[in-house]
Amino acid sequence: MIIRTSQVLIYIIFCTLLRVGPWRYFQLNAGYFNRNKGIFSKLDIDQLIPQQWRLEQWVDHSGIRPSHYPVFLKPEWGQNSKGIQRADNSAEFEQLRLLKPSSKVQYLVQQGAKQSIEFEIFLIPSPLSSNSSNSSKNSEVGVISITQVSNSSAEAYPINGIYNSATEYEDIDSLLSREQKQHLYCQLRTVGNFNIARYGIRADSINELLQGNFSIIEINLFFPMPLMLLSNNVSLSQKWSFIIRNMWLLARVTKAMNKEQPYKDIFFKKMEFFSRVKDFKQKEMN
Repeated sequence: MIIRTSQVLIYIIFCTLLRVGPWRYFQLNAGYFNRNKGIFSKLDIDQLIPQQWRLEQWVDHSGIRPSHYPVFLKPEWGQNSKGIQRADNSAEFEQLRLLKPSSKVQYLVQQGAKQSIEFEIFLIPSPLSSNSSNSSKNSEVGVISITQVSNSSAEAYPINGIYNSATEYEDIDSLLSREQKQHLYCQLRTVGNFNIARYGIRADSINELLQGNFSIIEINLFFPMPLMLLSNNVSLSQKWSFIIRNMWLLARVTKAMNKEQPYKDIFFKKMEFFSRVKDFKQKEMN
């Protein structure tokens, strides 16, 4: 919470120095905001992912059953893995559907990724390329941060996130060259022209990740915190240095953003939906 608050305050300071309204942060990815639903829809964003990286996903209803397990039941809008549950067989799947909160928030079912290692990749484009096309030749690295995620539990498919105390993060930026980071950055920029994003990805190794052999499990567009800030192998001074560089770049991207794009009331819609995403009831499965 302190880290996130610090990022916000530093971003506001830099926006003030650049004479740009910090409230324009909420318009950074406004082009991907579903005005009718009032959310950054996971279902909409899923359709942007190239087929070779996309996991099978559908709206939960009684007419569709998973062909294999595990599957994850998740709210169409959410962040930091809040509200997500896993089913390892058909009995667990039916039980979770019964425990699903009764609300207007639509739930999705997503097939589990087959790859063994989870990575979280945070990126911000350079101000020069933030309004360019999705073509990789026009993409320039602003910030890219690669974090490897592990879990101390014995689960094969843990639901990692800041609310899972068994989740551990390791910054692996030093394992990749500048050229490799540029290559990975350009691959991910083909998904969408996002001004800030964090990709949840599963691959079997760093080499497989670089070769494009991975599955994208989620893309966070609202307030994606770079998870290197939670890594145990990064010093406090390094984290502060990253925050300052990161927020300065984001303020510059905000200033460079197209001021003529349609305004969308994102903040209050987000608050409304967040209050409706409730955790599953805590009951033991038979």
